[in-house]
Amino acid sequence: MPGKIDAYVDCVSPYSYYATLYLRKNRKALESYGIEIEFHPVFLGGINISIQSKISLKQPQRCMIYIKLNFPREKYETTFLTLWEWMFYKGIDISKPENLAEVFRSNGYSNSEVGEILASASKPEFKEALTANTQTALDKGAYGAPWFWVRNSEGKEEPFFGSDRFAFMWMYLGLPFQDIAIVEKGKEKEKSRL
Repeated sequence: MPGKIDAYVDCVSPYSYYATLYLRKNRKALESYGIEIEFHPVFLGGINISIQSKISLKQPQRCMIYIKLNFPREKYETTFLTLWEWMFYKGIDISKPENLAEVFRSNGYSNSEVGEILASASKPEFKEALTANTQTALDKGAYGAPWFWVRNSEGKEEPFFGSDRFAFMWMYLGLPFQDIAIVEKGKEKEKSRL
């Protein structure tokens, strides 16, 4: 059975950003072992009710669900990264529709696509999909983001929390790694140890 990492991420979480960058950087090595990565937008405020954000970032997350369903994986993932970059590096409020539209345009979406993406955030199916992703993460024990649900080659599944837990994920998946770098199949020298 192939392994899989389901990554539950929110654009409000810089640690979700770090985790997404790291997993994308290591996708080729993970795929060499038959391990798939899938990113799922969630609403962190719904996971951790004690977080009271003054701005609502549900709209960007709903838009990301639309993009995930309607565009290639690479475009979806690079758009997610741009949300974090605009919010954390540039300090731009992506909860404002005009700023969110600019994020999408900067990723090569046409004006008509931007209109469709923004309109999707108000549609019940995308509201429900974000709620369902968040509920799935909660059902799996999530208490923050990034939250990972990992299946190994034996079909066993375990949760991992945080962008600093990759070494434990690699051990669980039985992957050789150096420090926290995954070694591509055929290039490993010995089993990993912490």
